[in-house]
Amino acid sequence: MNLQERDQKYLWHPLTQHKLHPKHLAIVKAKDALLYDEEGNTYIDGIASWYTCMYGHCNEYIINKVTAQLGKLDQVVFSGFTHPPAVEMSEKLMRILPKNQQKIFFSDNGSTSVDVAIKMALQFHFNQGEKRNKIIALEDAFHGDTFGSMSVSGLSVYNGPFEDFLLTIDRIDVPNYENFEHVKEKFSQLIATGAIAAFIFEPLVQGAAAMKMYPAELLSELIEIAQKNNVVCIADEVMTGFGKTGKYFASDFLENKPDIMCLSKSLTGGIVPMALTTCSQKIYDAFYDNEISKGFFHGHTYSANPLGCTAISAGIDLLVSKEMKANSLRIQEKHAAFNQRIHKHPKVKTTRQTGVIFALDLNIKMERYGNLRDQLFEFFMKNGVCLRPLGNTIYVLPPFITTDQELEKIYDVIEKALEMF
Repeated sequence: MNLQERDQKYLWHPLTQHKLHPKHLAIVKAKDALLYDEEGNTYIDGIASWYTCMYGHCNEYIINKVTAQLGKLDQVVFSGFTHPPAVEMSEKLMRILPKNQQKIFFSDNGSTSVDVAIKMALQFHFNQGEKRNKIIALEDAFHGDTFGSMSVSGLSVYNGPFEDFLLTIDRIDVPNYENFEHVKEKFSQLIATGAIAAFIFEPLVQGAAAMKMYPAELLSELIEIAQKNNVVCIADEVMTGFGKTGKYFASDFLENKPDIMCLSKSLTGGIVPMALTTCSQKIYDAFYDNEISKGFFHGHTYSANPLGCTAISAGIDLLVSKEMKANSLRIQEKHAAFNQRIHKHPKVKTTRQTGVIFALDLNIKMERYGNLRDQLFEFFMKNGVCLRPLGNTIYVLPPFITTDQELEKIYDVIEKALEMF
C-alpha cells in the first residue's frame, strides 16, 4: 500500500467529511516554495501551508539553529524555570512588536492564543472587582476551534453544534466607508452598557472570511472608543502577523494599538507548533498582586519549548533581514501587476490586496465546501499549484522566497482556471 492508502486506515483529517473525501495527497518532502508528493510530483505552495512557512519550507537557517539547540536543551517545564532561548526570543520580539506590548505568554497554537487573550480580558476586569461578561466581535470572524476562540468566531459552518455552549458575544459588521457611522453607533451603544469586557478583531484582513479586507483607520477609531471605556482590545494576528500585510504586524497600521495580541502560524516559520499572547503593562499589572488567586492560572506543558523559542528567534532574524524585506516588496509588486491584467476579466467579480495577500472573487456562486470549489482545488493541484479556494474566492499568500517564475506559474494557472466556468 502507498501512503495515501495507509492513511485511510487510522487517520482523521481536519475540515474533512471523510465519506465524501476519503483520499489525501501524500507529501513526502518540501523545500523553499515547493511540495513533493510520493510519486515525485511537485506543487508550488501558494498559501505557505496555511500561512506558516513564510521563509520557505525547511529553511536551512532556522533548521541549523534548532538543530544546535536540540543538543543543548530539548524541553523543561516553564513554571518556575526559564532558559536562554525564551529570554533571547523575548528580547528580539519586543524590538518589532508595537511599543505598548510589554509581556509575553506562551501557548501551543492560534486557537489557544485567542483563548488565553479572552481569559486575560475577562480576568482583567474580575481582578478589579468589575463584572463584565460580554465580548464584541466582528461578523464573519474566525479565531479558532477551541471553545473561547469558537465563541468569538462567526462562521457557523464550523460552530453550529456548539453554539449553545459558547460565551456571550455581541457582533458588529465589518466596518467600511459606507456603513461606518452605523457600525460606530451600534458599537458605542454596546460599549455604553458597561457589560463589554473586550473587543476582538482580525486587523485589516479576515482570513477565513475569504480574505475580507477593511480600512485600518476605521478599526483604529473603534479601538479608541473601546479603550476610552476600559474595554480590552484584542488583535488576533495569528494569520496577519510577521510581515504578511507589508509591515511586521497589521497592528502597525493602526494609530491606536491593541492591548493584547495573538500570534502563531508563521511565528516559528512552520518548524514547530507554538503560540504567543502578548499584552500591555496595564493588562499585566491587573494580575500582579499579593493575592495568589489574582494570578493567571493557565498553562501548557510545552509552554516556551526551547526548540520553538529558537525557531522564533531565527524567524525574526529572517523577517527583519534586507533579503526578506526585498522579497516581500517584490511579491507585492508582482501581485499588483497581476491584478492589473486580471481585475477586468469577465469571470472576476472583485480583487483586493494587502501586502503579500492577494484575493479575487469569481463572478459565480459557489459553496464554501461544494463540488465546484472542489473542482477548482483539484484543477490547481493537477497543474502543480497548491491553492485552497474559500468558496468562490481564490487567494494567494505565498512564502516570501517564492521566485518570480513560481509566481507567474501561480498566476497563469489561476487565469486558466477562469476558463472552467
